[in-house]
Amino acid sequence: MYINLEHWPDYFKQSSTIIIPKPNKSSYDHAKMFCPIVLLNTLGKLIEKVIAKRIQFTVTKNNFIHPCQLGGLKFKSTTDAGVMLTYIVRSRWAKGKTTSTLAFDISQFFPSLNHRLLTTILSKADLEPKVTRFFTNYLIQRKTIYLWNNLQSPDYEVNVGVGQGSALSSILLAFYLTPFLHILEKHLKNLKVPISLLLFVDNGLIIAQNNSILISNSQLFCSYNVLSNLLSDFSLVIEHGKTEIFHFNRLHRVFNPPLLDLSPLGGPILHLKNTWKYLGFLFDRKLTFRQHLNFYANKVLSTTKCMKLLGNSSCRISSLQKCQLYRCCICQDR
Repeated sequence: MYINLEHWPDYFKQSSTIIIPKPNKSSYDHAKMFCPIVLLNTLGKLIEKVIAKRIQFTVTKNNFIHPCQLGGLKFKSTTDAGVMLTYIVRSRWAKGKTTSTLAFDISQFFPSLNHRLLTTILSKADLEPKVTRFFTNYLIQRKTIYLWNNLQSPDYEVNVGVGQGSALSSILLAFYLTPFLHILEKHLKNLKVPISLLLFVDNGLIIAQNNSILISNSQLFCSYNVLSNLLSDFSLVIEHGKTEIFHFNRLHRVFNPPLLDLSPLGGPILHLKNTWKYLGFLFDRKLTFRQHLNFYANKVLSTTKCMKLLGNSSCRISSLQKCQLYRCCICQDR
């Protein structure tokens, strides 16, 4: 109905933004140490979920979304990302090549989207004109109040970004990054840098595969430079502190690859790691997954033991309730 009317009601455009400090930080003197959580109208979120589901079928049909985008889309989960990366590594091992990955994180992705650019991208996505006009109305005149502890701000107009709690945010992010990925691929192709890309919402991977780690490092350095400059054109920046490098290699001897120095680009000096955590997976360089299995097996066992505290001789929960807790807290966490 709202799409046919090409209108999104004003009371659904009102939101509350809760400022939550990120855990385990040494200091909180920078804005990036806090996480803004947007609380939206519950009925509006339900309607947005229906709209998002319908739009995903449309963009899947017309193949507008870039194939390397896996996050925020149906049937493209973290499991798919892990399986794809494993396949990429093993397929190159069969040809005698090593795989090097450079993981990057886009800083403040949800609050930073440029509405004007997003509207332009939507107009090129082969959607019905009324859908494009609906989103034009959906993005304007949005307001939020900021809450921090007991402090509350007046209403502020929000002319950038999308609500992180909205069902439409993930598909809008996929729209936003599609032209970026195509342009990035074109630039790297012109520079003759043979790399692969993998993106899960705001977590990205640059993948280089060669016979030499030195060649891979040079390709990753060049790609990171092009990536950083192109992201700034899309009003986005890389959070350099979260950038990581990991090399997959089956050598049995001591493996000591050279460092990758990204300091000329504003990034860190990246050192060797024995294990690498990405999207919930714990990778080792030989893809044995031993650390991954040990970590999650211990997590399940510790959670099961903690559940014993919920029942004792004087006050206990029923067997049915224990079964429900097991299925919710343990089976879903594997």
